[in-house]
Amino acid sequence: MQNLTMLTDLYQLTMTQGYMENGCQDKMAVFDLFFRTLPQGSGYAVAAGLEQVVEYIENLRFSEEDLAYLRSLGIFRESFLQALQDFHFSGDIDAIPEGTVVFPHEPLVRVKARIFEAQILETTLLNLVNFETLIATKASRVVAAAGGGKVMEFGLRRAQGPDAGVLGARAAFVGGCQATSNVLAGRRFGIPVAGTMAHSWVQCFPSELEAFRAYARSFPEQCLLLVDTYNVLKSGVPNAIKVGLELEQEGHHFLGIRIDSGDLAYLSREARKMLDHAGLTKAIIVGSNDLDEETIWAIRAQGAAIDTWGVGTHLITSKESPALGGVYKLAAEGDANKLEPRLKVSENITKITNPGVKKVVRFYNRDGKAMADLIALEEENFEQEKELTIFDPLQTWKRKTLRNFRTRELMVPVFRQGQRVYDLPSLGQIQEYSRQEMSTLWDEVKRLTNPHRYIVDLSLKLFELRQNLLLEVNNKVENNEKGGIKDVE
Repeated sequence: MQNLTMLTDLYQLTMTQGYMENGCQDKMAVFDLFFRTLPQGSGYAVAAGLEQVVEYIENLRFSEEDLAYLRSLGIFRESFLQALQDFHFSGDIDAIPEGTVVFPHEPLVRVKARIFEAQILETTLLNLVNFETLIATKASRVVAAAGGGKVMEFGLRRAQGPDAGVLGARAAFVGGCQATSNVLAGRRFGIPVAGTMAHSWVQCFPSELEAFRAYARSFPEQCLLLVDTYNVLKSGVPNAIKVGLELEQEGHHFLGIRIDSGDLAYLSREARKMLDHAGLTKAIIVGSNDLDEETIWAIRAQGAAIDTWGVGTHLITSKESPALGGVYKLAAEGDANKLEPRLKVSENITKITNPGVKKVVRFYNRDGKAMADLIALEEENFEQEKELTIFDPLQTWKRKTLRNFRTRELMVPVFRQGQRVYDLPSLGQIQEYSRQEMSTLWDEVKRLTNPHRYIVDLSLKLFELRQNLLLEVNNKVENNEKGGIKDVE
């Protein structure tokens, strides 16, 4: 992975110099990385990007070239640049593992470090976690719509840059895609690569049949033919059948066909009949052409005979919801022995943050289904044999009593005193874990349209802490005292 030390916003560095000049660079701080709203139409999100966060932290060093550039800007003092030269991360990071289903306001990453260090991390952590979580979520919905059919990620040519193409392919695999067309992503992450041909191959030969035969000669065991260059049912499929039968007679297995335009439901049904009638019952049909989860769902509802789906633009760009909108907010600050909770206040109630050092606890019923999540203070414990009544922090009259539950804390230690303590799982392990995570959600939460809202509440102690701090802020504002912490957006 390339060094991302300078992948930051200028104000992270100017603030850090300001902390140093005001003598508070060694103050301890806790920051939460979370998002406020789910991607459009989704009832959940899939956490992703932690591996890239780990690589970023482990390679976080300011080189002489970096310092020379910062010096050239004329805004940084030599004492600050010297501090950057000696910089390394020495704090703690906890995070929710990749592949976990997550919800708004839950800390995906929690950073506890000197504010000098914690502030520098903000932009890069958001860049990595926001994008991969967004694409993993989109992929999960596409895979769910495919109903067990294989999904291949085909989005590189439409991705918003090389990095988005590569990390997007990785995130799509976390979300459940089984292959990518992206060779670099395949090499870097061990993702299976797949692909067929473009229409230009067919157009370069005197006839479609000759083009198919030429491809079969080159790739007799991976022969999957694109059949919509001229006419799917009158030309493409009949010619593919001829070549498929020739391959089978030579002892090879004919892989199948791909349809990239037209009415995929109708064309695939008719093509399946033709393939089966010719005895090519094991040949698969791949469908592509600007697909997304809703289109795939509708095509399947019309009886499509598609075995594998190639999904590109809508997946790699998360077209209907192109940004996750995660934020990185201060939750506590002080010294190593005592951290004081902090919150941000806003006229927009959804932007009021949750103060203190927190964790996320998930509650399951006896069948292993997730019932609710609770954002709680780090020191809180919940006895599984006791009943627990939780309530909506905004509409407090909405309550639910949990019984016969088991709990799981979602966050795990990743760094302690700057040293990694977390063993990174393989990408295949992450995908399998994500699949298991999805199985814990009720179908109503996974519904593609108008999903049921999963319960995410605050513990009573955290709720009371937030309310008390809000009252303190309000009193300061009313009394016109200096040092109020109100931040109105």
